[in-house]
Amino acid sequence: MRPSLLRQGVVTLVAVLVLLSAFSGLATAQSGVGGEITVEEGETVSEVNAVGGAVVVHGTVTGDVSGAAGNVLITGTVGGDVNVATGNLRISGQIDGDVAAGAGSIHLEDGATVDGDFDSGAGEVTIDGTIGGDARIGAETIRLGEAASIAGSLTYDGRLEGNQDAVAGDITRDRTLGPTSVGELQPLASWAIAVYAFVANLLLGAVLLALFPRFSGGVADRVTAEPLKTGLVGLGTLVAVPLSIVLLTVTTVGIPLALAGTLAFLFLAWIGLVYGRFALGMWIVSLQGRDRIGGVDRQWVALVLGLLLGGLLALVPFVGGLLNLLIFLLGLGAVLVGLYEYRGRARGAASRTSPEGSSIG
Repeated sequence: MRPSLLRQGVVTLVAVLVLLSAFSGLATAQSGVGGEITVEEGETVSEVNAVGGAVVVHGTVTGDVSGAAGNVLITGTVGGDVNVATGNLRISGQIDGDVAAGAGSIHLEDGATVDGDFDSGAGEVTIDGTIGGDARIGAETIRLGEAASIAGSLTYDGRLEGNQDAVAGDITRDRTLGPTSVGELQPLASWAIAVYAFVANLLLGAVLLALFPRFSGGVADRVTAEPLKTGLVGLGTLVAVPLSIVLLTVTTVGIPLALAGTLAFLFLAWIGLVYGRFALGMWIVSLQGRDRIGGVDRQWVALVLGLLLGGLLALVPFVGGLLNLLIFLLGLGAVLVGLYEYRGRARGAASRTSPEGSSIG
């Protein structure tokens, strides 16, 4: 079977939208990576951009809904287009624009309305609602329910079942429209998530370098000078802290502490990851023996370089994951050792400035 033009179009469109949203997310009403993005009933937002997790729209989106997610559910109203790559897409609300989707399964439920065109590539597509424009569907199985209505024409490939009288226009089979599986969409989602992660890590790293330049430099130096020590501290922390949090949940009083501890540890782990990749970049940049590279302070060059290398490693199966784990443990350990040493210096300075410290000399 020849490559599906529909499949290529849907995947390319979603890729562009997702990658652009990585840089424009701060200007959107709802955006994110991982977890669940939800527009509650009665809530109105301008648009939704998301990668990973789920997208749920019970309220109103005046613009577009776009992204790559495990599940997409729309029961409310979308004033623009829906452009998604997802495992499952279910629409029971109102879409004023077009729908372009690549998914494992798609269901336009009874009572749902898409005013524009409906383009999809999926394993299974079920139409029980209304499509105001044309429909182009490539799927292994396409089911038209008794309540289905397609005002335009239907161009399809796959096994067409059900109420073909629902189509007001022509019904044409086009064998270039092949089904799109979730597996074909996973590389897209992986790259999109990698872009989001890079942007988020870069922002955190920039804050750390701007606020704590000396501490950041010390973390990188510590990783290079004492990799065994920092790695063991990171490993011990990774084992001990989650175990302690689990033990806290045994008692009712400990549950709130466990929740707070979990959030604090996750944030510390994120800092450790960024610092680990920063240390990798600093080690590479230090081989140049220069404080500035291309007119830019080498710490900033190291941050970008380390994050890029770490992100690329994350896309390499198994080996990349092991290397990133090692980089993370080194960064986490170096941060904790640095904080411990800073605490010791602060105590020493306080004792020297106190009356008792002065008398001791």
